[in-house]
Amino acid sequence: MNVKRFIIAGIAVFVAFEVMNIIIHSVILMGTYVSLREIWRPDMAGKLWIMYLADLVFAFLFTYIFIKGYENRGWIEGLRYGIWIGILVSVVGSFIQYVIYPIPLSLAIQWAIYGFVQIVICGIIAALIYRPAA
Repeated sequence: MNVKRFIIAGIAVFVAFEVMNIIIHSVILMGTYVSLREIWRPDMAGKLWIMYLADLVFAFLFTYIFIKGYENRGWIEGLRYGIWIGILVSVVGSFIQYVIYPIPLSLAIQWAIYGFVQIVICGIIAALIYRPAA
């Protein structure tokens, strides 16, 4: 394993993931979130550090798992990996959230779609940055 590229790829995945989170949740879905304000934690802002920490762990685990199956096939390999992990994490996870929490189906669908795209992009980023040591 190329540790330097692993760290760089993990950081890049984390930064891209957070930038896309801002676009998705603070811009695109903000109106929906405001209309559902009664279901959110009133103290959520004070707990956001937990989400950032979890996202950092996700980014490095995502990258590590990619590296363990690395086949040196370029960005297409990252696309394929992102599709599978996107289905597993975002699509499945969004509909589980729909069952558990009182959110509209339309929000669960949006979470599934935006999250899927987000993870596919992260897979491509991991593939473009990571290459084993020569």
